[in-house]
Amino acid sequence: MKQFIAFIRKEFYHILRDRRTMLILIGMPIVQIILFGFAISTEVRNIQTAILAPSTPADIRLLIDRLDASEYFTVKYLVRTEAELNELFRQNKIELAVAFSKDLNRRRPGSRQIQVIADATDPNQAITCNAYLQGILSPALAEPQAASPSGTALNLHTRLLYNPQMRSAYNFVPGVMGLILMLICAMMTSISIVREKETGTMEVLLVSPVPPLFVILSKAVPYFLLSILNLTTILLLSVFVLHVPIAGSLTALSGVSLLFIFVSLSLGLLISCVTRTQVAALLISAMLLMMPTILLSGMIFPVESMPLILQGFSCLIPARWYISVVRKLMIEGVPFACVWQETCILFLMGTILIGITTRKFKNRLE
Repeated sequence: MKQFIAFIRKEFYHILRDRRTMLILIGMPIVQIILFGFAISTEVRNIQTAILAPSTPADIRLLIDRLDASEYFTVKYLVRTEAELNELFRQNKIELAVAFSKDLNRRRPGSRQIQVIADATDPNQAITCNAYLQGILSPALAEPQAASPSGTALNLHTRLLYNPQMRSAYNFVPGVMGLILMLICAMMTSISIVREKETGTMEVLLVSPVPPLFVILSKAVPYFLLSILNLTTILLLSVFVLHVPIAGSLTALSGVSLLFIFVSLSLGLLISCVTRTQVAALLISAMLLMMPTILLSGMIFPVESMPLILQGFSCLIPARWYISVVRKLMIEGVPFACVWQETCILFLMGTILIGITTRKFKNRLE
């Protein structure tokens, strides 16, 4: 254990005396979280939709069929009570719901109401979904058979969940958190082992009595502790500068964030093991991780709107699962039980990455 602590102390000395490393590690997250406050809106498809209808007469069935026939909506659930609908939203199984009134097909003027309930965690997507829905249902609602006997047409009302103010920061703060932690952690640890090779100190590590796993973990511990400072800074800026509240458990959010930091550090260590120069390690960690994280993690473009092959590839991006967890815990305020699947996936990724890194390091020892 003394040798392990000595390795950690040595790594801290390497980091703290390098001003450029400290600038990237501490300064870059602050700049990114402030600059990446806004983003563009995009087209969405395959919106997971639920229908709330106490009964399904012919006129309601016609509207449901038109909705499901479009390329934008996929009607997956038909529920009878509002409690069932709320549970679907809490489990993140749907992004949109259409609620029909109990007396939709009765002869009561002014009672023919349809309510659209949208998950506004992503405000741009909520606006787009509502516009698509209006475009599909409006022609049907304007038809003579859709109007009431008194001549009153059906009315369409919209209710936004989680983000009724439609603030874009509610959507992009989770994405930026995933991007920053992934890039910073992976970039920093990607040069840790390869730096020993370039400076000629790898021989000291090879002849030390410390097991290879401890050598690898000693490289990650200092960055892990410094990343906690980054995480704290990001959360404080999100709450007090961007005014994004933490609706759920701060403890659960912090725990999953620390797990994601460990996964990112493990990925950087793997890159450091398989590269020969610090420049190559930085290029791989920065260029090859940045684009997939931005494009395939759901940070900007909804994963459900991608082709199936890209959806499958996005499952390999750790930031996809972390961003989903942050949106659920931070914005929607759901309990930890609703994010255990994503948490297990991140834990499995971290275990696999550390295992591969240890194996690669052992091969180099031989």
